[in-house]
Amino acid sequence: MTSLIQELATQKKIAESYTDAWGKPAEISEESKKLVLKAMGYAVDDPDELAKQVASEEKLKWTTPLEPVYVERIGEGVEASIKIRFRVAKSKSEGKFKYRIQFENATRAPLEGEVTLYDKEPVEKKFIDGEHYFEYELQITVPAILGYHTIELIRNGDSLAKSSLIIAPMQCYKPDAIKNGKKIWGPSIQLYALRSENNWGVGDFGDLANLIEHLSAWGAGFVGLNPIHALYPANPESASPYSPSSRRWLNVAYINVEDVPEYINCSEARNIVASDEFQNELRALRAKEYVDYTGVLKHKLRILRIVFDKAGLHHKSNNTPRSKQFKVFFNEGGDSLQQIAIYDALQQYLYNQGENAWGWPAWEEKFRKYSNPEVMNWAHDHQDDVYFYAYLQFIADEQLAKADWAAKHTGMTLGIYRDLAVGVSEGSAELWANAEMYCPKASVGCPPDVLGPNGQNWGLPPFDPNKLYAAAYKPIIDLYRSNMKWCGALRIDHAMSLLRLWWVPPKESASKGAYIYYNVDDMLGILALESVRHKCLVIGEDLGTAPEIMKKKLPEAGIYSYKIFFFETSKTDGGYISPKDYTAQAMSALTTHDMPTLKGFWHCEDLKLGRRLGVYKTDEIMNKLMTDRLVAKQRILDSLNGHGILPQSVNRNALYCGMSTELNHCMQLHMCLGNCAIFSTQLEDWLEMDKPVNIPGTSTEYPNWRRKLSRNINDIFSNPNLEALARRMTAAREQASGNRQ
Repeated sequence: MTSLIQELATQKKIAESYTDAWGKPAEISEESKKLVLKAMGYAVDDPDELAKQVASEEKLKWTTPLEPVYVERIGEGVEASIKIRFRVAKSKSEGKFKYRIQFENATRAPLEGEVTLYDKEPVEKKFIDGEHYFEYELQITVPAILGYHTIELIRNGDSLAKSSLIIAPMQCYKPDAIKNGKKIWGPSIQLYALRSENNWGVGDFGDLANLIEHLSAWGAGFVGLNPIHALYPANPESASPYSPSSRRWLNVAYINVEDVPEYINCSEARNIVASDEFQNELRALRAKEYVDYTGVLKHKLRILRIVFDKAGLHHKSNNTPRSKQFKVFFNEGGDSLQQIAIYDALQQYLYNQGENAWGWPAWEEKFRKYSNPEVMNWAHDHQDDVYFYAYLQFIADEQLAKADWAAKHTGMTLGIYRDLAVGVSEGSAELWANAEMYCPKASVGCPPDVLGPNGQNWGLPPFDPNKLYAAAYKPIIDLYRSNMKWCGALRIDHAMSLLRLWWVPPKESASKGAYIYYNVDDMLGILALESVRHKCLVIGEDLGTAPEIMKKKLPEAGIYSYKIFFFETSKTDGGYISPKDYTAQAMSALTTHDMPTLKGFWHCEDLKLGRRLGVYKTDEIMNKLMTDRLVAKQRILDSLNGHGILPQSVNRNALYCGMSTELNHCMQLHMCLGNCAIFSTQLEDWLEMDKPVNIPGTSTEYPNWRRKLSRNINDIFSNPNLEALARRMTAAREQASGNRQ
């Protein structure tokens, strides 16, 4: 039994060991392997049944001539040599074999060639059910044509098998300006946090376009966004952008209702919005310190439904240009758009029936799978509701495109950069409709580390690497395509997921998990191909413990690293590394959404809040953290002073130095003078705010993903001190460009 478990674990790419957070080797136990294999659907507690499962998979592999997909990464050049492995039974090895490569561009002539097997040595052999099978390796010289092609194996004129052949570049896209050494800055924002005089209590795509136009005039090269993936319109308080319903579609809460063409032409909707009662409610929503998602969505969905019903863009009899645009969008969205639209409509319907419909696991059995006939029947009977939620995606896509247009036409080097979350939540539309691509019984997390001795469970079911491979990576291709739309850069959250993910078995501690490996070279190839096609720079969030192999593969693939000032310390004396010594192929930042603001850090507000919320359990832990923080602050002051950038008005002794505007701005400029191509600032720090966006390890204890900025956008851009800071940051980036390495 043990040998079979081990054999299967190896086949399914379960790690034998890994280097833990303390730099020591850690073994994956047989128990953990069994638990993960069980989550994958293997009968690990029944030796006979398990043996049957393994034998069945082995037979399927050898009786399938071609792999489902071949990914070849090639350098620049006219042609490349690729290797294709295929299998054939001995009884069918006689005769004339040919291959045909049909290129993505159907107007290009296929590439064909013959294969002779009689003088070819197999690379592997297998005897199954009384039949000998041989695996051969075929080397083909192909033109360097990037894209998604088809390879076909033909015997005696009959097609044996077809497979996907993906030819990808070695590196992701880099804009010429950045490739030539230009260094830029921009803010990374939580879109919902933006305040304005016109939004409905949550930052929206209109605010984004406004922000872009102002920031571009001040010299910013980009605006970074939190994940703007689709959440749950019927369950608005499920607000974490990192636990979405779908990563392919957008969060409709960000729609600017008053910029929707159908709203502008709908007097009924405009009259309701103009009423004193409605305007008073909007003022109350804007005034709140934290986003009231329930209140915001109630008002937006009410008005948008009126607008949708009056416009009737989905009606067959409506042949206006606008209706045609919507119908094209709906048809191009295909199954994926129907899935999210039906999910959102059905969830709202179930809530209206008085059910606690937080996600599909809580729904009636007949509705728990998208493919169930009852779901299709319901969708047929509620077509208008389904079209309404598809219409919301149409509007959201249109408004994001408008913001992207503003970024490109105001001259931003990158424009918008988007953030791709590592997964979807367990109650998501993606799991509901595409469970076969996931391992829904497992969850992504991380192994034990200094801050989490039992590890972490993020509640995000992982893609199954074997099923992705069998599907020729189509879900990943679609994911990259949808997230590289309407932006100039994409940040990959937890970029180590390209190589491996820590799977936590169901109902187990995260410490019982195991690393599952993915086909990293295939993943990087597809990422690079879509990056080049969309002219989209890629940033990989590579914080924490990164395997040595990824420290090599990510930069080689042209993926930009992520450097956080507070984490970049010397291993010898603990001092802060000069930003001038950071790698150029990186985005640097002072803080992130998971960290305290500069003011919060300096005044230890994050530690005090963590103690109150129970994140830090004892006074002993708290005292140690406070002592370490004082040391960190002193080393920061020493570093700034050593670089000759610290103003005379700032005390050099951390015991007597509070966070001031001068120190805040000094730290921003310190980073702008650094070597990284991209520097990301935070508007929270411009406004000298102290409350964090998110406190990792908490859920209901703190209002995560709700805290707004303290000032309106127009207030920010009428502040001469902030304009002066932006101008100085722009000048510092230009200076760093001149000193580039």
